Amino acid sequence: MISPPQTKHSVLRVQCSTSSTPHFVSDQNNTTLRRSANYQPSSWRYEHIQSISSEYEKESHAEERDELKEQVRMMISQLTNDLEKLEFIDVLQKLGVSDHFVLEIKNVLQHVSAQSKHMLKAKNDLHTYALQFRILRQHGYDVSAEIFTSFQDEKRNFVWDDIKGMLSLYEASFHSMEGETILEEARDFCSIHLKQFVKENKDSEISIMISHALELPLHWRIPRLEAPWFIDLFQRRSNNNDVSPALIKFARLDFNILQVTHQQDLKYTSRWWKEIRDGQKLSFARDMPTENFFWGLGMASQPELSYFRREMTKITSFITIIDDIYDVYGTLQELELFTHVVHRWDIETMDILPNYMKKCFLALYNSVNEVASAIFKHTGFDIIPYLKKAWGDLCQSYLIEAKWYYNGHVPSMQEYLENSWISVGGPVALVQGYFLIQDYAIIRPQGVQYLQGQQEYPNNIIRLSSTIVRLANDLASYKIGDHNYDDVAKSLKCFMNETGASEEEAYEYVYTLMCQTWKKLNEAVHNSVFPPSFTEIAMNLARMAQYMYQHGDGHGEDSHTNLRMISLLDHPIPITSTNY
Repeated sequence: MISPPQTKHSVLRVQCSTSSTPHFVSDQNNTTLRRSANYQPSSWRYEHIQSISSEYEKESHAEERDELKEQVRMMISQLTNDLEKLEFIDVLQKLGVSDHFVLEIKNVLQHVSAQSKHMLKAKNDLHTYALQFRILRQHGYDVSAEIFTSFQDEKRNFVWDDIKGMLSLYEASFHSMEGETILEEARDFCSIHLKQFVKENKDSEISIMISHALELPLHWRIPRLEAPWFIDLFQRRSNNNDVSPALIKFARLDFNILQVTHQQDLKYTSRWWKEIRDGQKLSFARDMPTENFFWGLGMASQPELSYFRREMTKITSFITIIDDIYDVYGTLQELELFTHVVHRWDIETMDILPNYMKKCFLALYNSVNEVASAIFKHTGFDIIPYLKKAWGDLCQSYLIEAKWYYNGHVPSMQEYLENSWISVGGPVALVQGYFLIQDYAIIRPQGVQYLQGQQEYPNNIIRLSSTIVRLANDLASYKIGDHNYDDVAKSLKCFMNETGASEEEAYEYVYTLMCQTWKKLNEAVHNSVFPPSFTEIAMNLARMAQYMYQHGDGHGEDSHTNLRMISLLDHPIPITSTNY
């Protein structure tokens, strides 16, 4: 992993989120009337971000954490049967600490996988089957979904009434790939019975876990972001000796210590953002330093990946700025010029741009070239052609949408999807992220070839992950009542216009399409030529979309997302928390 280059301080794309109807304002030279989206200042003030501190910077906390880590390692070694080991791995993952025990987990899963043809001994235990299936498939092992046929009758109806087993099967079903109809049937069956159980047993602990799963399955969640919720849950269960108090304390300390690293990353990116936004006079763009940082944190939270998070924040910030130029601020003629300049990637051509665009392009050019220079220094590999193409493709997709808007054109669903998986910003983030995430001793030629030809591969990981981001964002716009069909057409409008469907039918179609895309992504990751470090950030990008858009537009001052960011970045987890 390379170190950050020495600098002065050693999103993905969403539709506009505004406080009122856009209006027109004059530009810097008072020569052009421009739309303004009335973006509100960030609730995360620069002064507050820079003032954040934590007592967990003290070395004594790290020493205690390491002592507890050895106790947990001993617990793993003392587990006697496969089911206990799988359940312990499940708890480690939910608490966000499984990265500390990679070797131990690998050894357990290799043994379980070797025995999987014979299955675990509890042959009538749906929970055992489902847990083994989920964890093995999550870690890349080949395991057939046909193991669940033993829980169906001759008419392929599931005949199981154990609520713990149904919850486990429900979670396992989200690891399905195309063609695995038994998992679709399992999800439908479990969903009906789990919802009914919650209605009848609202206050039980299992109901709390079921409700959490029905909101979003584990496979669509990011362990780091979920850790506070599960730490709180298991803290309560530790009173009944279900989970070791030492394990809970280890998870809490580990979370709080890692939070210090994330706070330092946020401070760095906040300083960078203030310098770019104020220095380049880009005040027309959304002021979202923490939201932009949050995407990178969700994609890669490990302590050693500060450089990735810092650079990913710059990427999502530029995506946001350029999105606002194309969506709101720029004229169509200016957008065509800007697209041309980005494709050329030559500062000698930027004289044709208006002043605000010159400043934006120069800041982008310098930032991207700085990363490329650092990587070239360590590897001798020139990544500029890949980054230039990614940014050029993004601006071209923005220009297409701008022309749709100005011409009043509503694209077909297929036409929309072919463009919007690029315009959402995922390819830019993942192409650059590919080079940021790896050990640069080796850059795999086969992986680079896939990066270069990403648009030619319909089941490419980059395309699938980005499509999920796009569809999740479109669904969020519907959920918050953003039915402004005078804006750039989104998937729901395209489907309604093409088929005559109602809004509810369009929502159901787009949600189903998103679930189908998840199946394709599961399979693409399972068969990927990319290194696991990259496939994980690609999966996490899709998961971040589910997370950010769960309750609305999380990239636009959504209150739920803001509370989550406060929990993850500003408040350490106390001994007893109240995260319900």
